[in-house]
Amino acid sequence: MPRKSAKASFDLTRHIQGAAAIDIGSRMHMAAVSPEAAKDPIRSFGTFTSDLHALAEWFKDCKVTSVAMESTGVYWIPVYEILEQHGFDVILVNARYAKNVPGRKTDVSDAAWLQQLHSYGLLRGSFRPQGDIAALRAYLRQRERLVEYAAGHIQHMQKALMEMNLQLHHVVSDITGVTGMQIIRAIVGGERDPDILAANRDLRCRSSAEIISAALRGNYRDEHVFALTQALELYDIYQERIVACDRRMEGLLLLLSHRSAKPAADLPKPRTKTKQVSAPSFDVRGILYRLLGVDLTQIHGIGVSLALKLVAECGTDLRAWPSAKHFTSWLCLAPGNKISGGKLLSSRTRRSSSRAAALLRLAATTLGRSDTALGAFYRRLSARVGKAKAVTATARKIAVLFYNTLRYGMVYADPGAGHYDEIHRKRVVSNLHRRAQSLGFVLHPIPVATEPAVS
Repeated sequence: MPRKSAKASFDLTRHIQGAAAIDIGSRMHMAAVSPEAAKDPIRSFGTFTSDLHALAEWFKDCKVTSVAMESTGVYWIPVYEILEQHGFDVILVNARYAKNVPGRKTDVSDAAWLQQLHSYGLLRGSFRPQGDIAALRAYLRQRERLVEYAAGHIQHMQKALMEMNLQLHHVVSDITGVTGMQIIRAIVGGERDPDILAANRDLRCRSSAEIISAALRGNYRDEHVFALTQALELYDIYQERIVACDRRMEGLLLLLSHRSAKPAADLPKPRTKTKQVSAPSFDVRGILYRLLGVDLTQIHGIGVSLALKLVAECGTDLRAWPSAKHFTSWLCLAPGNKISGGKLLSSRTRRSSSRAAALLRLAATTLGRSDTALGAFYRRLSARVGKAKAVTATARKIAVLFYNTLRYGMVYADPGAGHYDEIHRKRVVSNLHRRAQSLGFVLHPIPVATEPAVS
């Protein structure tokens, strides 16, 4: 009797009719459709715009409705946008979740394998905001790059000043502030007298005019002044470009706020009045409140800039995540439990390149020094398990507050660090009582002795 094959006889039913896939490349895209849809189910296309439109027409001829592709570099962006314009349902797939079977790797096999997985509904699409939110994110990321470029030229100005032995950074807190920029522009304009330069001091500057004058007695060589001049010109150019990005973002947010049906209530008082460095030049808090109907800046750790970045990265509608647990899992801020045989093998959080997660971690780090409930939580957890895990846990709490506020309209009220410490104390005392009872003992509090008054 012939021996039966050990091969599993799984009969997978295709869930997605008209599924296709594209293996993205820099010079060529490999597209794959179902073998029943075309005689040649795998075809290659160039990267020119005409080639991408030809790809879309071929998909229409093959009755394709949904297309899966890996988010490779920035090469996927034009393909995604053109296919979306043609009415296809396009999903982005993390390359880690679509690894090919062992064997020789080729673009043809990658495309075929991706199409097969997609046809069985085994691929999970990455989140990408739609419409105007995607445009807002693009403007904001462009602005961040411009801020980084401008910061580089600030360093160039600082270097030129140091080469001339002008200790301006020792007498002003920021050389790009009012006092610093007035002095730098006067130097570029040809002024060399330290007393006249010190007269540009702003009234809010803590250093006196005499100290500033002493710091501005330097060696004004032509090559150093030339370097300072060029650095200042480039810095001003980037500042103009940043303002242009602000105008674009303001107009887009105003358009979105007009479309929103959120109730127009009074804007709550700001939690802090300190203006953030490199914050947009328009009223971000007021526009976001009209757009969302809630004030995200009331949450400790979320300022104006962070609120704008989170909205640009996650959108205004968080129904893509059914619960806060799904949202924190998407951010890779929740433990990635691996269980086998009923035993927990690992609970480490996954690595993530999410911009939103990085911003939340940075906010959690700054909260560690604050007198808030989140700050108390961070400090207590940091002392017990270390700073790295404390940052992740605190960032997760901020993410949950952001989700509940934006999704359900929750109004955040900070109970204070003392409230959290009291809750922690009650929890510890309850655990001690339970432990003592299991051992046959009863705990009694030690009465606090009052010292007699001394006359």
